[in-house]
Amino acid sequence: MTAVSTSREAQVVIVGGGPVGMGLAIELGQRGVDCIVVERYEQPQRMPKGQNLTQRTMEHFHFWGAENALRTARTIPPEYGIGGLTAYGTLLGPYTYDWLQRDLVQPYYFKRNERLPQYATEGVLRHRVSELPAVQTRYGWRAESVTQDVGGVHVEISPRSEGVRQTLHAAYVVGCDGSRSIVREQAGIEQTQSDHDRLMVLLVLRSKQLHKLLERYPGKSYYNVLHPDLQGYWKFFGRVDLGTTWFFHAPVPPGTTRDNFDFSSYLQRAVGAEFDIELEHIGFWDLRFALADTYRAGRVFIAGDAAHSHPPYGGYGLNSGFEDARNLGWKLAATLQGWGGRSLLGSYDTERQPVFASTIRDFIAKAIAEDSVFLRTFAPEKDRGAFERAWSARAGGAAGEVHSFEPNYEGSPIVLGAFDGARAGGSAFGSHSLEARAGHHLAPARLSNGRDVYDELGAHFTLLGIGVDPTVLSAFRRAADELSLPLTVIADTFEGARMRYHARLVLVRPDQFVAWSTHEVEAMDPLHVLKRATGASDGSANPRAKQTNHRKETT
Repeated sequence: MTAVSTSREAQVVIVGGGPVGMGLAIELGQRGVDCIVVERYEQPQRMPKGQNLTQRTMEHFHFWGAENALRTARTIPPEYGIGGLTAYGTLLGPYTYDWLQRDLVQPYYFKRNERLPQYATEGVLRHRVSELPAVQTRYGWRAESVTQDVGGVHVEISPRSEGVRQTLHAAYVVGCDGSRSIVREQAGIEQTQSDHDRLMVLLVLRSKQLHKLLERYPGKSYYNVLHPDLQGYWKFFGRVDLGTTWFFHAPVPPGTTRDNFDFSSYLQRAVGAEFDIELEHIGFWDLRFALADTYRAGRVFIAGDAAHSHPPYGGYGLNSGFEDARNLGWKLAATLQGWGGRSLLGSYDTERQPVFASTIRDFIAKAIAEDSVFLRTFAPEKDRGAFERAWSARAGGAAGEVHSFEPNYEGSPIVLGAFDGARAGGSAFGSHSLEARAGHHLAPARLSNGRDVYDELGAHFTLLGIGVDPTVLSAFRRAADELSLPLTVIADTFEGARMRYHARLVLVRPDQFVAWSTHEVEAMDPLHVLKRATGASDGSANPRAKQTNHRKETT
């Protein structure tokens, strides 16, 4: 029997201490928000998933103070980036092209990408969390129930082994507890699911011969095989380390078990050669998409796989989860600290849910459908010329996919911009640009002092004043003081790389997205701009919140 202990208090309870939950804990803890993380596993689970970390994700790790530790923890040499290869028929066949080469968009981001197993990423995040006094952890505990009322949320937790239950009380709870989220379920948040009726296998294997066979593709970290029999669903290989360990995803016949299928032959047919295989893990999962209809129910929020799950095609899931954490983290902190307006927390759902709906529609599901059409239409044994022309066109389109995956918040209620109203608040489909566009990620740029603008951005909002009169910047400082809004001001000349922004004033959010930009300095109202960007257009920000404005002048 277990008894309920005395309760514990926090501002935020995070259920789920995987990468997304830990990222959110760091985001909150660095902002001085007291939070408790409840995680059922004492140690990270050694499954080699979630390996590809994009440039944008590495910006998060930079601001979380964990970038160097993460790069040190990598298991593959830096020259093996996160680029991949697509092959037709078998990996060693005559038809291949480069796929998902995210290095193509490097100029638009402050940090370069990274690759390492998710358990290594979790280890780095756990260590960083241990350095933050504002964050408490409950490893080896699980959430049993989540309830809320007008005063807050109540999370009952219990140890996985014998022990005493606890009840946690907080202003908010965030479910980062995976695709089978108890937080989502108990909050009554429904999902829209799309089942592709495919049983998939996950294999972890060791093979030095496979590394030798694939040396013909230097620098590649993952490989997918298109085969006519699979109707657009991939056979997918990925490196865990260099030379020995791999993981493999692929469809298998219904009813497949660990004991009734020849996995070694399946692997060898995918490669197109025999090689040594030592299987370390055999697991199964159903291929489906799931997207929560909303990411919020009152004081309850969800993020990461609890909000969206999909096949592991393209490295979208984990990176999207980290973006959830950054987006929600600063908004929770702003609300708890009094400078966020009444509509700020609502913008988390408005911005993030449409982005992943677009990720499914415009990228993952679209790719599966297009692959299926291609395989039904073209085959080298039927018409080699037509096949090779279509294959070449696909190779060119692979670069376009990288350029067009550009999550943005055009149409968000807390973004000021001349949008056409076609978007509800977010989309994954866009175009990369060095211009400082409202609702889009800020590109890096060199300041006149030799440092990058990313080195100077404040922890809260930052105003870039590029070649503007000091009185304009003073007007923004006064407006920020009136709203008790922490604001860093960077003044610089309108020369060199700063001219690429095509704006004299750029308001940057704490998550490095542009809230507002203009070249017409005279036609603006600082108070209106700042209210809108903080969700306080109704004047709901707390005038008594602690004011911590900063000033940076660069000439």
